[in-house]
Amino acid sequence: MLELALRRDRVIVIAILVAVTLGSWLFVLGGAGTGMSTLGMTGLDLAAGGGMRMAFTATAWSPGYAVVMFFMWWIMMVAMMLPSASPTVLLFARIHRKQRERGEAHVPAIVFGGGYLTAWAGFSIIATAAQYGLEQAGLLNMMMVSTVPWLGGGLLIVAGLWQFSPWKQACLNHCRSPLSFLMTRWRTGWKGAFVMGLDHGAFCLGCCWFLMALLFFGGIMNLWWIGGLALYVLAEKTVPAGHWLGYGLGAILTAWGAWLLASPLFA
Repeated sequence: MLELALRRDRVIVIAILVAVTLGSWLFVLGGAGTGMSTLGMTGLDLAAGGGMRMAFTATAWSPGYAVVMFFMWWIMMVAMMLPSASPTVLLFARIHRKQRERGEAHVPAIVFGGGYLTAWAGFSIIATAAQYGLEQAGLLNMMMVSTVPWLGGGLLIVAGLWQFSPWKQACLNHCRSPLSFLMTRWRTGWKGAFVMGLDHGAFCLGCCWFLMALLFFGGIMNLWWIGGLALYVLAEKTVPAGHWLGYGLGAILTAWGAWLLASPLFA
């Protein structure tokens, strides 16, 4: 009976992870509460005649609109980042199942996951503020894409160089090694589990924050960029040669950014 209960707990954790991830992606596909078509913003909404031909009107910022933008960013980050964090969440749940099997105190994995998502909520607050500032400065158009080469080129170069930094590699090592992370950062109790999730989210944030900033270059609601970045983050953290993927992407982004900055000189 105990073995059956433990197996059932694992299925429940996996089901929650899948449900939250799918729900987040459906929210993004539905426009993330902005009232705009994500498919249209990507140019895939054939019923609307193609996103690039759709007419969008700028929305005046208000406290309510800022909250909508925050949840847009946060749930988008959940959709993009939760799959790559799932191995650590599942390992955390397995350790606590073993503790419960021995009659010891245990903590639901949702507490650890809540700490992880809280870290990305902090990033979403910063991203929302950055979006507001860029829009007010006229550096983002109605399609939520950068309007000047120096901004896009600068974002690409910074994101590219970050891929080579020792801080990036240190954060990536924690994200790529769930067992090592849990062994070195283990804390007991509900508060400890939440702090561990917060720590793990902070490492993932340090690993990927400049990549997420590229949404200001490719389009905040552009599904090609959202999906592409999500797949890359998952591959970087899970495939054996993930760090080499990072170096390769860093070289591409840096060269691309340099080309964007230099291209006006030859126009």
